[in-house]
Amino acid sequence: MRVDSIIFLIILITAFGFLFYNLRRFFLYLKLAQPEIRWDRPLERFNKTLKVAIGQSKIFRDKIAGPIHAAIFWGFLVLLFSASESIIQGFDRTFTWSFLGPFFTAITISTDIFCLLILIAVIWALLRRFVFKVKRLQGDTKEKIDAVIVLITIFIIVSSLLFQNAAIEKFHFHGGITSYRPISHYISGFISFSSAIDVYLISWWVHIIFILSFMNYLPYSKHFHVYTSILNVFFAPLEPANKLKPIDFEKEGIEKFGVVDVEDFTWKTIFDSYTCTHCGRCDSVCPANLTWKVLSPRNVIIEVRERTTDRMPILLKQKNNNNYSLDSKDKELLNKKFIGEYENIEALWQCTTCGACMQECPVMIEHVPAIVDMRRSLVMMEADFPNLLQSAFSNLENNATPWAFPASERADWAQGTGVQTAAEKPDFEYLFWVGCAGSFDDRAKQISLAFAKLMQIAGVNFAILGTEEQCNGDVARRTGQEYLADMLVKANIDTMKRYNVRKIVTFCPHCYNTLKNEYPLFGGNFEVKHHTEFLRELIAQGKLKLKPLENIESSIVYHDSCYIGRYNNIYDEPRHILSSVSNKPIKEPKRSKDKGLCCGAGGGQMFMEETQGKRVNIERTEELLSTNPSTIAVNCPFCMTMITDGVKAKEKIDEVKVKDIAEILLEKVQTNL
Repeated sequence: MRVDSIIFLIILITAFGFLFYNLRRFFLYLKLAQPEIRWDRPLERFNKTLKVAIGQSKIFRDKIAGPIHAAIFWGFLVLLFSASESIIQGFDRTFTWSFLGPFFTAITISTDIFCLLILIAVIWALLRRFVFKVKRLQGDTKEKIDAVIVLITIFIIVSSLLFQNAAIEKFHFHGGITSYRPISHYISGFISFSSAIDVYLISWWVHIIFILSFMNYLPYSKHFHVYTSILNVFFAPLEPANKLKPIDFEKEGIEKFGVVDVEDFTWKTIFDSYTCTHCGRCDSVCPANLTWKVLSPRNVIIEVRERTTDRMPILLKQKNNNNYSLDSKDKELLNKKFIGEYENIEALWQCTTCGACMQECPVMIEHVPAIVDMRRSLVMMEADFPNLLQSAFSNLENNATPWAFPASERADWAQGTGVQTAAEKPDFEYLFWVGCAGSFDDRAKQISLAFAKLMQIAGVNFAILGTEEQCNGDVARRTGQEYLADMLVKANIDTMKRYNVRKIVTFCPHCYNTLKNEYPLFGGNFEVKHHTEFLRELIAQGKLKLKPLENIESSIVYHDSCYIGRYNNIYDEPRHILSSVSNKPIKEPKRSKDKGLCCGAGGGQMFMEETQGKRVNIERTEELLSTNPSTIAVNCPFCMTMITDGVKAKEKIDEVKVKDIAEILLEKVQTNL
């Protein structure tokens, strides 16, 4: 073996040994966290990984940054062949993959093209970060240095490969007729025949050293996602992130509720934190962050990694050595409060749980469950929550509604309408789940009346629970009061099972999501439809007949509810209904469908006050009003309240009406009632 090959072998073994050490340490951190199965339904997960990770489908949601990252990602996949070839050449300078024939030709052409694309992408990425200064890419000094190191290293790795291949093209001692490198061939014109071998050797060593250095730098960098992103997508939820995991309060030995410190998370949340690319896409769509509040979904995840890096090594030492003695630094780190000294408590309470952060994350990180898990410990372990929530919790406990109304008034809205309760009409087919807003809020009661009348016109056999209905538990769950939610959910399930409920319809997206997606986790399996789905079906079946369209000047803009849209992918049904009753195209705000902006009421915000920055509902209302509508259509009682307040604040209430889709439809339906 040549001397240079021996030197290379030592470097190679050292580099991979150090990498194995770091990856093993990371794996041990994961083992300290809570267990969770994330490898079920492997074929579905594999298909999702092909689409999202390999196909970069989420990356392309950003039309500017998407192509940049995709070029680097796909380029590195192609460059794996060149990297493996270069490593083998450390022992045999004449080795190539040329025996693969046409495939080798395709690889060499692709490598050359992607090298150029990567170089362009790196330059563009540096310009966006340091010249154009894109807001979401601006971090602290440490993060900027990290970005420069990584981008410059990538530039050197790729450019050295081009020079290496250019020397090969010049000297023709590799590849034969099966290789074709147009860009390298062009560069070879600047290399003399006599210097080709020297250029090759220098380029090869630079290429190899920077590759091995890069792969060992990554575990200490935000770019650790190079190793974890594909796996993180594989382990991500297969369905929309529309349900929270319940807590088994009957489990013996349970000492903590929610997440007190990082080891209370499941291993997947720790994995998320090391996969975070710090790209800031989550921040750029977060309604709280957009309105100048302290919440940064990115920082929430980053701080999980920061705490893991500080705490887990000490826990590992204690686990491996029962006699391990903590020094003063260890004690100081262990005694730090994760929620408070790492995670900003005020920020945790600003989340609307709208899911926009998770929708945009290219590596499918789960921000909202992590935030709610921390809220759970704040509420149930420390009783540390905004004062205004105390009223909602007390009302839920005493009246089974977050509002201060007695349960005895829950069915008052239905008096004189002919709507019957399940007790009065046990042979009903559909249970109309009215919800707390539809039962007690004066404006939402009008939606209850409109939807009930539409069902009566269509001849739907339905009933309500009346005073037996309790809050579905969404508010309690999203604000961390899981114990209270557990009682509400189980009480409702018992009531519905007693009446043999099979099918449920509701106009509240929060009720809909909880009943449809979360009640099964508690043993309550029902067929649940949102009123936009149900009304669309009734129109299609001819049970609701529409009046002829009138040539009027009114125009409608539609606001997507987060819990119907992002959480449950219901986008077409509401638009189809609105299109069927309007002679004008339905207007869309700048942010719509799965990019829609939250109204600001979710995650318990309906029962709290925004004390920082601009109000979220004002931001959304301004966007809706910018389309110059005569009507803003909504499908959620919370959205109704927030958007109506926004229209009033903008002094447009006499010009622009805010209506639920059921109310708009009722005006256009033929009726003899």
